[in-house]
Amino acid sequence: MKLPFSLSMAMKYLKPKRSLVSVVTVISMVGVALGVAVLIIVLSVMTGFDEVWRERILGFNAHVNLLPASGRVEAWEPLCAEVEALEGVEGAAPLIDGLVLMQLDDRVHTPILRGVDAERERDVSLVPERMIEGQFSLDYDEIVIGSGVARRMGLHTGDWLSVVAPQGLVASDEIQLPEELRVAGIFHVGMFEFDEGFVYTSLSTARSLFDIKQGVGSVQLMLNDPMDAPSVAETLRGSFGNAIYPQTWMEAHQQIFTALQVEKNMMFFLLAFVALVAAFSITNTLITLTVQKTHEIGLMKALGFGSGGIMGIFLWMGLVQGFIGTGCGIGLAYWVLHYRNEVLQFFSREWQLDLLPPELYQLSQLPARTTLEDVSLVAGLVLLFCALAGVVPAWRAARMEPVEALRFE
Repeated sequence: MKLPFSLSMAMKYLKPKRSLVSVVTVISMVGVALGVAVLIIVLSVMTGFDEVWRERILGFNAHVNLLPASGRVEAWEPLCAEVEALEGVEGAAPLIDGLVLMQLDDRVHTPILRGVDAERERDVSLVPERMIEGQFSLDYDEIVIGSGVARRMGLHTGDWLSVVAPQGLVASDEIQLPEELRVAGIFHVGMFEFDEGFVYTSLSTARSLFDIKQGVGSVQLMLNDPMDAPSVAETLRGSFGNAIYPQTWMEAHQQIFTALQVEKNMMFFLLAFVALVAAFSITNTLITLTVQKTHEIGLMKALGFGSGGIMGIFLWMGLVQGFIGTGCGIGLAYWVLHYRNEVLQFFSREWQLDLLPPELYQLSQLPARTTLEDVSLVAGLVLLFCALAGVVPAWRAARMEPVEALRFE
């Protein structure tokens, strides 16, 4: 198939030659490839972190939390049965939570204690499935702790510790002594905040610690699809009115996911300048080429070629360089992402740096997920830059007068 004149001329000018312009052209395309690769790699890693944290947060917390407008949820068992009958609800479980002080010898820690129903909790949380020591047993004098709590306090299954809640220090005009609880199990969900800051016990033990006569603080719902949380919450608002407030996981953890999205957007905005710089180098290359090809441009115009055709040559040159650089950049990005953990380990080993601290991220590998949306966005933006890079040289070439261009011929 015969190519359009402008495109065929653009391909002719881009053919490798032993000249400075050819070298600069290659360097420009390498710059575009690096810009594309860096953008895709960063966006993929940010998306990977977002999905890992979302998965672990949703495995530890409820998709919808039913909070009473005031006081406590008194009749929680009928409420659980009612909401479990709704379409899309997988399970419901009661919850009492609050800050407690734990002590073992001279070691003290202040985690959040969750009082739950051991059987119902299996329907709304992955914690019972993430036991690394002991079992998820919540008899009256038993407690299940996170791996970070166990490490901090030197605890193992079978150990006893003292637990007291601020609400129970002075209640009903009498001082309440600390509860002595036995560690029944240790869980690990893989997030520092949860493993380090949460412990579980039974509802009855939690009521005793927090001086609660009856009822629970809230009811947790687990859904078949977490993304249905807003629609389920809207249905519940219509059913319970102002008596119960359904809080979705998006609302409860809005700050975390908003921060991740802002970081991702800012990284994209800043790193887009890498591709923009590469586009400027394409402009410089094409301007140099217009100077070298002045006589040829003048000859073509003298033979009757219009300004539009001359502009098309340089616009096509910018686009072709953009296509080649973008394609190479996408390939490079996929290659780096495939071997990202090996690259991370190499730099950590060579520079003696802990680039992924496990105590902060609780990750043994760098997460990444490349989406078609991110790749399309990066490719489209870079191709736009490259197309615009040819505008100035094309305009300059189109404005040449044949007489001036051929004066010294």
